[in-house]
Amino acid sequence: MIFSQEHLELKRTINRIVEEHINPYVDEWEKDDIFPAHQVMKLLAEAGLLGIGKPVEYGGLDLDFSYEMVFAESLGSIRANGVSTSIGVQTTMCTPALTTYGSEELKQEFLVPTIAGDLVGCIGVSEESAGSDVANTRTTARRVGGDYVINGSKMWITNGVQGDWICLLANTSEEGGPHRNKSLIIVPLKTKGVSVTRKLDKLGLRCSDTAQLFFDDVKVPVGNLIGEENKGFTYQMRQFQEERLFVAARAIRGMEMAVEDTIEYTGERKAFGGAILDNQVVYHKLAEMQSEIEAARSLLYRATEQYVAGEDVTKLASMTKFMMGKLANKIPSACLQYWGGQGFMSENWISRAYRDLRLTGIGGGANEIMLEIVAKQMGIYPGMRN
Repeated sequence: MIFSQEHLELKRTINRIVEEHINPYVDEWEKDDIFPAHQVMKLLAEAGLLGIGKPVEYGGLDLDFSYEMVFAESLGSIRANGVSTSIGVQTTMCTPALTTYGSEELKQEFLVPTIAGDLVGCIGVSEESAGSDVANTRTTARRVGGDYVINGSKMWITNGVQGDWICLLANTSEEGGPHRNKSLIIVPLKTKGVSVTRKLDKLGLRCSDTAQLFFDDVKVPVGNLIGEENKGFTYQMRQFQEERLFVAARAIRGMEMAVEDTIEYTGERKAFGGAILDNQVVYHKLAEMQSEIEAARSLLYRATEQYVAGEDVTKLASMTKFMMGKLANKIPSACLQYWGGQGFMSENWISRAYRDLRLTGIGGGANEIMLEIVAKQMGIYPGMRN
């Protein structure tokens, strides 16, 4: 992927905002277990960053997906993944289906103010019994006159406490099987019957407001349906492609910073008469990790190029997400080891990187699910071979 001057200018803009307006406050937000989502979204919206790939008529910049990837990779510079995850939900996870399939009325009511940073959105797919197994979703939306009546719950919902609306996946039919009975419906979170039962206590992403939500006879107009009824599973699978590429791109920079910080620390830390970095086992390992990061970045850029060209990137995106998840488990842990006891201290960012980046191999489809998808795309999944 060749970067134009516009790509580079976008990157500089994001880096400036991160360094001046976000990173100085992330330690405080982590201690508070929440960050000011509406304030940060408005800041990004004023710079035109919440609708990079969205149509101009809705407040977006109408740029291709390569610019979204520059945005996502640059967000990896935020030293608290709770913030970047929340932003990614806003830009790349709850809005693609709305943009592509939503009615004009829905776009005006929800997409426009979300791009403007006036509303914070969520994506409601996961449940306690349906994380990576999306087909097992139990939440229902039953038609009653001109409304849907929604009952059920959603788990691990980023922006669930501060959010204004949720793109909800629910069963709208008892027929057609698990892949043909679901719909995507927009639900304002202030609607009667919606409750935040708890703000979840997490290993990482501490400043992200992740919630469990319950829906008890929640009524929303049938007009809040995105696209066609019972096509929600298909819409969500397409929406997942952008989510997975975002997660991969964001992880790249975080892993790279873990290596950079470790090089700096081991170059200064003395043991047995010399710098830790002077040991061949250390500098070889750091060189190996940077090589792996660059290889994963190349895979990401290739997938992005093909996605921009309109090709099916199901296999490449899944491979990319798997590789990032695998490296995100390995690299922060290996780096932290070279910090010794200091790496175990919360005062050093490397311990947060270790916790935050761990989610890369879980959220948006676990590593194991990515391998299932790749195997199917290769034709080697059981039952597919001749």
